[in-house]
Amino acid sequence: MLAKDMITDVVPPLKTSDTGQQALNMMEVFRISHLPIVNNDVFLGLISESDIYDLNEAEEPIGNHKLSFARPYVYQSQHIYEVIELGSRLKLSIVPVLDEKDNYVGMITMHDITGYLADLLSLKHPGAIIVLELTPNNYTLSEIARIIEGNDAKILSLYIKSSDESSRFELTLKVNKTEITSIISAFERYNYQIKAFYSEQSDLTDLYNERYDLLMKYLNI
Repeated sequence: MLAKDMITDVVPPLKTSDTGQQALNMMEVFRISHLPIVNNDVFLGLISESDIYDLNEAEEPIGNHKLSFARPYVYQSQHIYEVIELGSRLKLSIVPVLDEKDNYVGMITMHDITGYLADLLSLKHPGAIIVLELTPNNYTLSEIARIIEGNDAKILSLYIKSSDESSRFELTLKVNKTEITSIISAFERYNYQIKAFYSEQSDLTDLYNERYDLLMKYLNI
C-alpha cells in the first residue's frame, strides 16, 4: 500500500490566516497534536500544540509570526511502511503527503495507521499467537511454515522484533487455529525456543489490549 491510498479527506490543513486558537480547536476535535500549514497547495510546515503555546498569542493569525516549523513529509508514491517509520521516529500524530511536484495533497493520521496495522497483522481474524526467540542462524521461514502447515494450520501474519543489544530476535506468528498444542510440540521437537504463546481468547484479548494501549500512548504524545 502506498501513502496516497491512506490520505484522509476529513482533517483540513491550516492556512496562514488561521489563528492559533483555531488550530488548537481543530486538534481537539480530530484528536491530533499536529497540523500542516498550507497556502495554495504549498506545504509551509507542520505546527504542533507546543508550537502554538510558544507563540503566546493564540488569537493572532499564524502567518503573523515567523514560520520556521519543521517540514516532515512523505511523497504519495512512498510505501506506507515509510510513513509509519517517519511518524514513529518523529512522534507525529499526522504525516503530510506531497505529490512529485512538491504540492500538498493531504495527510495521513496515525489513528488511520492503527486500523491498517490491525488488518496487516490479522488481529480481527480468530487464531492463536506464537512467539519464537531465534538467532539469524536458526531462522528459516520455510521450515517454520512447514511445521505449522504440517499441523493443519496456516500463517495469517508475522513480524520480527529485533534488538540492538542482542543478536537474538523475536518472531511473532499469528496462525488460523486456536488449538495449537500439536504446533507447540512440533516446535519443541525441532528445538525452537518458544518465548510465549496465546491461544485462549482471554489471553489474546489481554495481549491485543496491551499492544493497543502502547500504540495509543504513542499516538497521544
